[in-house]
Amino acid sequence: MKALWLVSFRPIGKSKTNDTFQSIFIDSVKSLDFDITFSLTQFEEPNVKDFIEDKKIKSFYTDIEKKELPNNKKYSNKLMLDKALDQFLSKDNFDYLIYSTADIIVPNNLFKVLANIKDKNFCALVYPNTHVTNGIIKNSYWPHYGIDLIIFKLSKEKASVFKNIIKSYNQYDWGINENFYIAASEALGLKKYNLFKYCNVLKFDNDFEAFTEDRVWQTNSWKENQGYLINFLKSNNLSKLYAYGSYYYLLFKIFNLKDLNFNLFFAYLIFYPYNFTKKIFMLIRKKLNKTN
Repeated sequence: MKALWLVSFRPIGKSKTNDTFQSIFIDSVKSLDFDITFSLTQFEEPNVKDFIEDKKIKSFYTDIEKKELPNNKKYSNKLMLDKALDQFLSKDNFDYLIYSTADIIVPNNLFKVLANIKDKNFCALVYPNTHVTNGIIKNSYWPHYGIDLIIFKLSKEKASVFKNIIKSYNQYDWGINENFYIAASEALGLKKYNLFKYCNVLKFDNDFEAFTEDRVWQTNSWKENQGYLINFLKSNNLSKLYAYGSYYYLLFKIFNLKDLNFNLFFAYLIFYPYNFTKKIFMLIRKKLNKTN
């Protein structure tokens, strides 16, 4: 069996921290006992091609000039997916299409766990991540935002449908990727599996200061991509809650009793009663402050 791994790398040489995380990520993928080809679509990020050649990874490498993007945009996950689906359909007999970020350590038992799923087509993911901050591993049950490893097992027919439905979708720069991918799995009629019971994804905190990607930039980018996602949802008769419901809706959509263990149950318990109540309290306090 074979997997096509969709990922993109940040510029090499701007941040030693990010360079280290990306190197660790590649090493974790290379350590898997599986036939993996990377689908790498870059957007003129410097030194990336030399980096992947040094790491000796098998890949389809594409570089898209930034002038082909809208003004002031850095990259596009939609264009990356479009390239990957073309490769999935034409380049080889792939079984899995995998999306991930490049700041994680991939669980070494990933494909052993996936082999136990008997569906011909499905979507699997790992939530929540285990965050690593300043070299310290945080607890593995706290429900952080972010789904950074999503696996599709697809027939050629399903991949072709996937390619067709994303014609109504665009995405640029940061944000809303997991919302889109979970929505797309519903549009494709795929059963969803949360592998958290069996797999542990370690997630590093990126050095965003090296790329002037502050919270304001992220928020503006997310809001713009929200509009693109709503267009996709309308085109595929999907709920707008994928765009408006935040992780409250996403976690509901991926919930399955069979996926639960104690830590995942605890994560849901924290996210819904605790986080939701806290959010309502903060909104009430904000309104009261405005009236005073």
